[in-house]
Amino acid sequence: MKGIVLAGGIGSRLFPLTKATNKTLLPIGRFPMIYYPIMNMKQCGITEIMIVTNQLHIGDFASVFGSGSEYGVHIVYAVQEKALGIVDALKEARDFSYGDSMMLFLGDCIFEKPIHYFHTAYVQKQNGKGARVLLYEVPDPERFGVATIEGDLITEIEEKPKYPKSNFAVVGAYLYDQTAWDKIPHITPSARGEYEITSLNNMYIQERSMQYDVVQGKWFDAGTFQTLLDAGSVMMEVYDNSQKDL
Repeated sequence: MKGIVLAGGIGSRLFPLTKATNKTLLPIGRFPMIYYPIMNMKQCGITEIMIVTNQLHIGDFASVFGSGSEYGVHIVYAVQEKALGIVDALKEARDFSYGDSMMLFLGDCIFEKPIHYFHTAYVQKQNGKGARVLLYEVPDPERFGVATIEGDLITEIEEKPKYPKSNFAVVGAYLYDQTAWDKIPHITPSARGEYEITSLNNMYIQERSMQYDVVQGKWFDAGTFQTLLDAGSVMMEVYDNSQKDL
């Protein structure tokens, strides 16, 4: 399995901090934000990782991580030329991950607890086939992609619905088998001109091969000043108490 971390975008909600650096290099507790996705992948046994970012910041990531050997992983880099959605960024990893399953992580997605249970369930319950996502119960589901559940399966994901059918938001860590690369070329831009991850997820839903786990502990989309502060406070306590490192 390959790991892919998406770290593009301009981080407009965090201006002026992101005028100086990429959003995912801002601090969350003791570490830059992007350390947490990489740490989670490493704990799942995934050591071949690609960071997809924009041309402006690719050198910053290389300066922080180099080859990744210092952290027990191997990291390569790719550039997304224009911000045209998650699937558009994912296309840059085709040669890196083609023919293999993958864990896709959004760089601003922070989990209080390690998500190895998510990877384990995919391997043991699904035999590494189909797709699996993480869900988190939120008070304002109309802001997210919202999942409808039927037993172990997700039967629908509705993007920012006016009348949500559940309170379970799909958050930014995904597992896909190698058939994702056959599906991606058939995805067309949405009404806002982007190649949406929901489109890929819905292809797996149509095959009835999309399963899920509910997040253990807290989850943060660390893309605003408030969530950056909240995530930093929680993760500082987690790592101070455990004395863990990457």
